[in-house]
Amino acid sequence: MRLPAWMRRRRVASGLAITGLSLATLAMTKAAEQHNWLGTAKPSNEPAEQPAPEPPEPCPEPATPDPLLGPRTKKPGSWVGRSPVQSNLPIVVMAGHADSQGTASPGTPGYAVDQQKRAPMQPGIRDELFWNRQVQAAVVSQGQARGLNIRAYTPPSISISNDDDPATNWSKAKVFSERGEYVLEIHFDAYRPHGFGSGLIPVLANVRELNVVDESLAQAFGRYPRLFRGGLGGPRRGIGILEIAMLEPPLETKLRDPSSREHTVNCLAERVVNALVQGVS
Repeated sequence: MRLPAWMRRRRVASGLAITGLSLATLAMTKAAEQHNWLGTAKPSNEPAEQPAPEPPEPCPEPATPDPLLGPRTKKPGSWVGRSPVQSNLPIVVMAGHADSQGTASPGTPGYAVDQQKRAPMQPGIRDELFWNRQVQAAVVSQGQARGLNIRAYTPPSISISNDDDPATNWSKAKVFSERGEYVLEIHFDAYRPHGFGSGLIPVLANVRELNVVDESLAQAFGRYPRLFRGGLGGPRRGIGILEIAMLEPPLETKLRDPSSREHTVNCLAERVVNALVQGVS
């Protein structure tokens, strides 16, 4: 039976509508599939790349005047260390005044405490001992990393009134030195006009011959007379006293500033370790 014209037109329109709706649905489905595919990347087990750490600021190079240590001692030290040493020379590093707090020889309080009336770095000890300890630890750590046969000695108490107590730096150093170990005690000198500057105060002539490690430290820091102040107690017992620098600005300012403290201590230690490595080489 032939359909009327109006019914044929309606049927065609309905078919077109259905076809259009189907095409639109298909397009939306494809778009959704594409969206899901783009947005569902497989998770990676690899950690996200971290930015490379910035290299540490290089330490100041030795110069005259020295930008790190300040002035060297001008005391006339004319000795030369020539005696050879073995490459695995045992080295013991001590902190000056580590056992003499509260006695007649506690070390310098430093310019900041004495002149600027600032609080000590640690209650109960002089600032010199505080910084002696910091440099001592850094020297031992860096020295071991560079292959030196090096260790620290720390007394069991910060105040031992008897100099001959077997636990003091002096008593231990005498034992260590007599068995062929190199004993180095870290110090900071007093601020000007009381201090003299950086340099090594070597052991006395009746203790041992001066060696190439003494010479290397003297070239890096300066040299005090062998009989400085008539011969100090440490050098009489086999201790080489290394005055790092005077405890005054600008060095003391960098040490006290938390943002530059670690770098400054490490640079001071690097100077010491470089000299020790050169000496045993």
